Amino acid sequence: MPPAEEHSAAEDGELNRPGKRAPDWDTPLSRRRTEPLELLAIEGLAEAAVPAFEAALQTACVTVAYFRDEPSDTWRIEGVREAGAHEDALTGALALAALIAGIDPPVLTAEPIEAEGWLARTVQSFAEMPIGRFLIRPTHVPNPPSFGRIVLRLDAGLAFGSGEHASTQGCLLAFGAMAHRRPRRVLDLGCGSAILALAAASRLHVPVLATDIEPWSVRIAGQNAVLNGVGRLIRARLADGWKQRAVKTGVYDLIFANILARPLCAMARDLADHLAPGGTAILAGLLGTQARMVLAAHRRQGLVLERRIDVGPWTTLVLRRRG
Repeated sequence: MPPAEEHSAAEDGELNRPGKRAPDWDTPLSRRRTEPLELLAIEGLAEAAVPAFEAALQTACVTVAYFRDEPSDTWRIEGVREAGAHEDALTGALALAALIAGIDPPVLTAEPIEAEGWLARTVQSFAEMPIGRFLIRPTHVPNPPSFGRIVLRLDAGLAFGSGEHASTQGCLLAFGAMAHRRPRRVLDLGCGSAILALAAASRLHVPVLATDIEPWSVRIAGQNAVLNGVGRLIRARLADGWKQRAVKTGVYDLIFANILARPLCAMARDLADHLAPGGTAILAGLLGTQARMVLAAHRRQGLVLERRIDVGPWTTLVLRRRG
């Protein structure tokens, strides 16, 4: 069953829950020996159920990935956690996911796993990926000059937003198509790995504010900025949506928001209020079936649709504020 897409717990900063304890990411998972690890897995999910169960596993796991089984046209979701961690939160989240998906609770399997074995699998599934003008390159492969493309380097061992997820691809394609406007004030809201902030800083050479509600995402975002030589341009900050002063006092020419559909709708007014005249918002993390709902929420705030990008079942919306 070859992996079709792999997505991680921090790639989508919208998957945040009050009281969720951040794992210890001071050192890579392969180097931590505090607790044994276990692999959680759910098999046979329909595509429409994937987002809900992905979010559920993220309440307990330091990374989550999903894989499509082509013969059955179903999905397997798996996550790695410290053995027994956040059991109560996970149980409740799985029940909620089943309710949202409208299915009976699926079987969750758990088995011990060695960090090195899981990392080897992650590395094997994380190859170079060209996306428009960008080339996502994992740190475990050679890094020769790549003429004509902007290289973004990420550590597969951290598995935070490798670029394989369709939402990230859509955002990078959308950004590549509008970068000629040279936005100077950029926000990556719910940055996760900061892959979008990295793309903007590397392409535009302007400061970028990258925010996330999860402390370990903010830490990894800062590390990725240094790894890619844009540490002086990217400010990684802990923030819950638009609530923090560092975010709400700004006006932005470009806003990335790669988060779930309902949080996008809930924050539509704040986003519109902080988007400069003529500015662009790139919204992702939503299924194609949710695009109309998200678009309607932002049209009510005066934004207009410029472009829609569909990658598999996932949709990216490019919105503008009239100048």
